[in-house]
Amino acid sequence: MDALSNNANRQAYGAATDKLAESSASADVAAITTVADEILAVAGLLRREPRLRRALADPARSGSSRTELISSILSGKVSAGTIDLLGLLVSGHWSGPGALLDGVERLGVDALLTAADRGGDLADVEDELFRFSQIVSGDPRLAGALGDSTAPVSARSELAANLLAGKVKPATLGLVQLAVAGFGGRGFDSSLTRLVELAAAKRDRSVAYVTTAVALTDAEEQRLADRLAELYGRNVSIKVDVDPRIIGGVRVKVGSDLYDGTVARRLAEAKTALSK
Repeated sequence: MDALSNNANRQAYGAATDKLAESSASADVAAITTVADEILAVAGLLRREPRLRRALADPARSGSSRTELISSILSGKVSAGTIDLLGLLVSGHWSGPGALLDGVERLGVDALLTAADRGGDLADVEDELFRFSQIVSGDPRLAGALGDSTAPVSARSELAANLLAGKVKPATLGLVQLAVAGFGGRGFDSSLTRLVELAAAKRDRSVAYVTTAVALTDAEEQRLADRLAELYGRNVSIKVDVDPRIIGGVRVKVGSDLYDGTVARRLAEAKTALSK
């Protein structure tokens, strides 16, 4: 379950994101990116240090005490803006140490996506994340190497950097490395999927995962996007996966909604009916 579905967690996170939006309004891309990188580095620290996580989420401590603790740890190591944001974040009420870690990660993601948006790269970041997820899913050895939770995060993160550095937007690489670490406690594939959705949400869009036997033309993709926008009441990002195994037709997944109009599905149903 998403930690931010909890009301208390959501309130604590909301206060920090409001401050992030306020501070980012007058900052340039480089400054916002620095804050994002620092927040995600702190998330890595919390992931490695469970005692610190527990201390920063301890309800027996006052909010000001938790703020003082994070400030004393980070002073001189990250920017004052990052300390202010994280101090506000930890001062809120969190349902547990894991939820706090999720909140720090999400704040870093929001900052990174804000920087990408400010730089005009947000749509590219969303698309690059999806395309990389397709590349990984089509290569079992690569999927195993990046998703192996028994291997050090640092080694897998370095592998991602070697694969992507200079080929994708910096924000894309940062988000892929977060997926390697297990964003929100998810596996690598699920982390990438969630990050694609968050990038789309930053553009006020939902994501439609579309599976077809052959590639859609631009006109077909646009017609599908328009139809889904009418259905869901918001713009939709179309992410197409070509899979000849479905034979024909189309499968569309938006959130928990699934429409399966593939020939493979209809043949399977016919086979089941005949066997009864």
